[in-house]
Amino acid sequence: MDLLNTLVDKGLRRESPTREEALAVLATSDDDLLDVVAAAGKVRRHWFGRRVKLNYLVNLKSGLCPEDCSYCSQRLGSRAEILKYTWLKPDQATAAAAAGVSGGAKRVCLVASGRGPTDRDVDRVSETIRAIKEQNESVEVCACLGLLSDGQAERLREAGADAYNHNLNTSESTYGDITTTHTYADRVDTVNKAHAAGLSACSGLIAGMGESDEDLVDVVFSLRELDPDSVPVNFLIPMEGTPLAGEWHLTPQRCLRILAMTRFVCPDVEVRIAGGREVHLRTMQPLALHLANSVFLGDYLTSEGQAGHADLEMIADAGFEVEGAGEVTLPEHRAPVRGGGCGSHEEGGCGSHAGADGADAGTGGCGAHAGGGVCAPASASAPVRAAGEPRTDLVAVRRRGAGTDLAPNA
Repeated sequence: MDLLNTLVDKGLRRESPTREEALAVLATSDDDLLDVVAAAGKVRRHWFGRRVKLNYLVNLKSGLCPEDCSYCSQRLGSRAEILKYTWLKPDQATAAAAAGVSGGAKRVCLVASGRGPTDRDVDRVSETIRAIKEQNESVEVCACLGLLSDGQAERLREAGADAYNHNLNTSESTYGDITTTHTYADRVDTVNKAHAAGLSACSGLIAGMGESDEDLVDVVFSLRELDPDSVPVNFLIPMEGTPLAGEWHLTPQRCLRILAMTRFVCPDVEVRIAGGREVHLRTMQPLALHLANSVFLGDYLTSEGQAGHADLEMIADAGFEVEGAGEVTLPEHRAPVRGGGCGSHEEGGCGSHAGADGADAGTGGCGAHAGGGVCAPASASAPVRAAGEPRTDLVAVRRRGAGTDLAPNA
């Protein structure tokens, strides 16, 4: 297919595809799906080999958010029966982080619901970051606390944070349809603050909220211009009790095409399969490893993920290897940030945009949108279902780990 050969050549040169080419990837047929995966896999292997980076989420403060993001189980007015608790103490958060690191996670993502942190909140998170770094100096720490005020990103970096997450979520033109309590521009401002402070930027999207192909291409091209080092791709989990509970638009095939399109547009950045992979990719998750070079280990913010040991077995069985703590995630041209294996946007960007301005998400979700990504093992006696039928049985609220007395899934 001439399209795929062109996209591979461009990806190996870090050259941007056209919008028309990106749209064409999303429009390919299921008959061509394996060809699409193989082509995007060439780009992934060129820049990242067969390494898979593991990330681990710690939900520092769950629920009771004043924002109205429609996809989020922690939103204002949510009726989702999720865990609700205020700030974990630093020793509790550090213990939760240690579980993920012992399971193979290279990065710990500290997430808190809310519009944005107060200065006291930044002090609290900074104490947790320092405690985590004291236990394991090599672990990367990413903070995701919502909209930042002046000076807060610098304070997080001084405490030892390596990265900051704030997802774009959807296209600018449709952003107001999912959130009204803050704007797309607010998110741009926060990512710019993280960039300016020298933090590695992490910013991604949520697919499956009823958006069009054009919206998906818009947001991924905006991310390329934003130039984050990592791009988490979330797949909406329609959580009961949220406005998007009835949105079941994704199939495994569409998810793979979205990941492939993201890889072609952002060839040399860490593309992370985030919330919702277990629900929407299901048994086709191993194919997604040929497109993305990063995943979350275990559970998500308010929902259950695949068992940690199953993640590790899947990676090994698919012929990939877990990225070690001493390995640098990003290609050499994306200059590494101080010793943590992150990258910076100093040169080249998510493709070839040097110093581009950016945008990102709002509250909660270091690459896993609040309430996203869940998986309860399917019963051996589960009835045969029709193709495309929603797998609501795979959506389970997290009841273990941070904020509970039960051991975490890591």
